[in-house]
Amino acid sequence: MKYVKATTVLPENLIAEIQKYIQGETIYIPKPKKTYRKWGTRSGGRKLIDDRNASIQRAFKSGTTIDQLAEEHFLSIETIKKIVYSK
Repeated sequence: MKYVKATTVLPENLIAEIQKYIQGETIYIPKPKKTYRKWGTRSGGRKLIDDRNASIQRAFKSGTTIDQLAEEHFLSIETIKKIVYSK
């Protein structure tokens, strides 16, 4: 997150209005909720994890044991159980 000087992006009347509530402080203005993205959607990390989980579920349905999946994917047995038993 980078800081932007208010006088470079906001009109003077809006700055004057904000100064009624806060002066000389750092203030965070969040994005509108409709522009939020879920974790990993920009980097592709979410897709990689979803693909890995689908692969684990397919392998489990094909007979691979939970212990084998945990060792193969370097995950805990509890994590593998969460993946294979989730819908």
